Amino acid sequence: MANTPLQYVLSERVAGIGKLKGKKIIQARPTGRKRIDHRRFCEEVARATTFTGAEVEAVLRLASEIAKKHVENGNIVDFGDIGTLSPSFKSHLVEKGVEEFNAHKHIIKPVVRLSPSRKYFELRGVSFERVEAKEKNASSGSRDGSSGTDPNDPDYIGGNKPNGHTGL
Repeated sequence: MANTPLQYVLSERVAGIGKLKGKKIIQARPTGRKRIDHRRFCEEVARATTFTGAEVEAVLRLASEIAKKHVENGNIVDFGDIGTLSPSFKSHLVEKGVEEFNAHKHIIKPVVRLSPSRKYFELRGVSFERVEAKEKNASSGSRDGSSGTDPNDPDYIGGNKPNGHTGL
């Protein structure tokens, strides 16, 4: 698969924080992105293997479910080139001697944390292409002006339903 340039538009705004706060700045923003739905991705992987798209999807789903079970048990999972999965959570501060720490009350939002592999997530060999910002369309369903729901539209985002749900 040949690399195509990453498209961007320049936008002008006033900086809200940092050393340029209050000054007009120009910033590049990625655009022209399309979402590759899971089934389409699995079919693409399948074409490079002896598996079917459904088998690839089943293996990916099983791998993520098993990894999550390990993380739920407090383990750290090395997920190959993607990175490391580990358990994490937020904790309320409790003043010592005033209130006793209660895990059920004071530990909140347990999550799976992905520590991405720098090697995998650093894009190398990419080029960039400046494009003009598309006019915003009130009936549009995406940031780049395409609805993403018409299979005949070149910006079709395979499989997404008009209401944003991908379904199963």
